[in-house]
Amino acid sequence: MATPDLSTALWVTSSFSGGNGTCVEAAALDDGRIAIRNSNHSDQGVVFFTRAEMAAWIKGVKNDEFDHLS
Repeated sequence: MATPDLSTALWVTSSFSGGNGTCVEAAALDDGRIAIRNSNHSDQGVVFFTRAEMAAWIKGVKNDEFDHLS
């Protein structure tokens, strides 16, 4: 799948992001995917997920499956 034009993406920053460099942003794209990036280094790439992949990730986070990573 081609890389979309992100110049018009509406990025949302996590409310848990702060001045300490932990800034994560997400944007819903017109093609149905979700884009995720580090807003402190937005020029270093974006990761794309389908909505189903993002839903599985969010469910796992809510189920504490990734707590060992923090």
